[in-house]
Amino acid sequence: MQFFVEHRQKDWPEWLASAEFAVNDKIHTATKVSPFIANYGREMRMGGDIRKSGKVEKAIEFIERIKKVHEKARVALKKM
Repeated sequence: MQFFVEHRQKDWPEWLASAEFAVNDKIHTATKVSPFIANYGREMRMGGDIRKSGKVEKAIEFIERIKKVHEKARVALKKM
């Protein structure tokens, strides 16, 4: 992924969050998952209220799900 930054650009801090989101949401050709999915085991969401109440995933369920994501990424990397 390429980003364009002009040498005289003064507003780059305003674009930093968008650039970070784009990088973390892009599926990597080697792992077949995005960096966000590899780290958190779920898709990124834009917007929304992070304080919203609802069912909270149990820690053990999260760990099992993230292990599966890491294993899939490991298998994809070994194929390269």
